[in-house]
Amino acid sequence: MLKLILPLFFIIINVNAIEPISPIPIESIVDIKKAILGKKLFFDTLLSKDNSTACLSCHDVFNGGADSKIVSVGFENKKGNIQSPTVLNAKYNFRQFWNGRAANLLEQADGPMNNPLEHNMNPKAIEERLNNSDKYKKEFNEIYGVSRIKYELVLDAIVEFENSLTTPNSKFDKFLRQEVQLSPNEQEGYTIFKQLGCITCHNGVNIGANSFQKMGTFLEYDSNNTYPDRFAITKKENHKNVFKVPTLRNITLTAPYFHDGSAATLKEAIEIMAKYSLGRNFTNEEIEKIISFLETLKGEAPKILETF
Repeated sequence: MLKLILPLFFIIINVNAIEPISPIPIESIVDIKKAILGKKLFFDTLLSKDNSTACLSCHDVFNGGADSKIVSVGFENKKGNIQSPTVLNAKYNFRQFWNGRAANLLEQADGPMNNPLEHNMNPKAIEERLNNSDKYKKEFNEIYGVSRIKYELVLDAIVEFENSLTTPNSKFDKFLRQEVQLSPNEQEGYTIFKQLGCITCHNGVNIGANSFQKMGTFLEYDSNNTYPDRFAITKKENHKNVFKVPTLRNITLTAPYFHDGSAATLKEAIEIMAKYSLGRNFTNEEIEKIISFLETLKGEAPKILETF
C-alpha cells in the first residue's frame, strides 16, 4: 500500500507545480512589409460595398481589438448577430469566431468580406476596386511581384497584419518569467481564480480560446437561438449554447462581455460565470481580487500600431 500511495502523492505534487498559463512570446516573427500593407487594408473602408465599413470598424485595435457595441454595425448600418471578439492575440486561438467555424485566420478574414451584414463584398468586387488604385497596385507589385492584385493576396496581407497583433509583456507575463512580483491582491486573485475553477477553461497562452464550452453548465443560460453557436455548425443538440472560450488577455479593455454582450462590466461578467458555469456565488471580496488579477493581463500595444 505504501508503494502505491507514494507515487500518487508524487504525481499530485508535480501536476500542481505545472503553471497552467504561459506568457505570450516576446518576439513574434512576421513579414513586416506584408503586415504594414495588411494594416492599410484592415483600416480601409474601400473593402466594403458602401465604403462605410473597415475591419477596424468592428475590431478597434487601439482599444482592446473588439467592439464597444453589443453588436457591430456594417453595410447600410445593418447589425451583426453576435458580439465582435478581439483580434489581439487571435493567432493563438485554436479556432476563429465564437462558434469556431473558421480553422484559421485566413478563413476568418474571408468571412466578413462576403457577409451581407458586414462588408457585403465578394472576391471579384474587391479585386476590381483595388486594381483601380495605383497606390495599392504599386504596393502589391513591390511586395508580391504581381501586376494584378488577387483576392487571396489581400487576405494574405490582412492575416500577416493580424499575426503582428500580439500583446506581450503584461505584468502577469513578467510574473511568470519571474521578473516582477504580483501585489497581494493580484496574487490572491490569481489563487482564487485557480481554486474556484476559472482556470479550467481559461488557461494556456491566450488564457482561453483553446476549447469550446457550454454557456451555463450548472444553470441554463438564457439563450437566443439566433446566436451562431456550435449547434449551427454540428447540428448536435448538446452543442446548443456552446461557444469558444474567449481569451482573457486585455480583458479590461473589451467590454461588453460574452457572445451576447450582456455583461457591461467585469464584475457582472464574473458573477454570471460563477453562477451559471461554476455553480457558485463569489463574494464581493473574491470578485475584487479576481479583477485585480485580470488587470495584470493587459499587455503592451502591438508595435505595428505605432507606425502607418
